[in-house]
Amino acid sequence: MSSRACAARTPEISWGDTFFSYAPDGVLPTTTQPFATVVTKNYPGDEASRLDRPDTFRLNIAAGKEAFIRWTGHAPREPAPVDVDPSTTDTVIAHPVYGSVGWLAVVNPGERTEASTRELLQAAYHLARSRHERRAEPTD
Repeated sequence: MSSRACAARTPEISWGDTFFSYAPDGVLPTTTQPFATVVTKNYPGDEASRLDRPDTFRLNIAAGKEAFIRWTGHAPREPAPVDVDPSTTDTVIAHPVYGSVGWLAVVNPGERTEASTRELLQAAYHLARSRHERRAEPTD
């Protein structure tokens, strides 16, 4: 799909951000969420990560409930036991807006979170692939 066609299907505020979806046929899915995103700016209602700082971005990962619990110590819909500053860099945290649905986030991943973010991205990819394969299975 051309970048012009993608831009026509996405809100202007998201232009410049990156979305990762499982699409083995090369067609961007329209009914599923991406399994990861890279956001380079604040969105309305999502300013806590302070992405308006120079050279700042946030990696967001839908790595699944088990990974979310392992990293945060609580289930996605449970309140966080400890407040974490969402603008802290190179730290895996519950997403400041979408943590309640199991998303994790890392502002400016670096040396401390490199291995972890790779693992989380692999887990998110495999979950997206599994969902795609379940939906593609013929029903009898």
